[in-house]
Amino acid sequence: MNVEISESATLPTKHGIFSAQAFREADKDHLLIRTKRLDCAAPLVRIHSECLTGDALFSRKCDCGEQLRMAMKMIAQEGCGAILYLRQEGRSIGLFNKINAYALQDRGFDTIEANHQLGFKADERTYEIAEYMLEHLGVKAIRLLTNNPAKIESFTKVEIVERVPLIVKPNRYNKGYLKVKKDKGGHLL
Repeated sequence: MNVEISESATLPTKHGIFSAQAFREADKDHLLIRTKRLDCAAPLVRIHSECLTGDALFSRKCDCGEQLRMAMKMIAQEGCGAILYLRQEGRSIGLFNKINAYALQDRGFDTIEANHQLGFKADERTYEIAEYMLEHLGVKAIRLLTNNPAKIESFTKVEIVERVPLIVKPNRYNKGYLKVKKDKGGHLL
């Protein structure tokens, strides 16, 4: 894997002080946000795919932004962990197509049906770069903050010793989305 790695820089947040480091893979810059310590037996790790609408614009159509903020708080409290922020917007269909999928959802399609209407699989994401980032840190085992069994199954080199649920309270805008994630996507909600 051809990856360029940036220097580390301090990233003070409202949840705590982290270090940030970028990993450039082809045309995508992924971000590692980590606590000072990573020397515990199995750091608490969130692999989070970019969601501009949820993460930065606080959209209530999904649970992404709330999961990111909850994960940052949990990892800061734990004192040993990381967030791997992967540039895989819209389950890796990109922002343009994600907004088109949103428009289809406004017309009655669920999130998976909308992706199919646009010619995509239900989920186009991959996690090889996440394993690469963890290996670069020397992390051999993690406690993974996820509700998505596909993330767990995708790891071959880093051991997942525990799945830690990351459940967000549904709201009127994302109830259907969360139901589809559970019923059609197999998410553990």
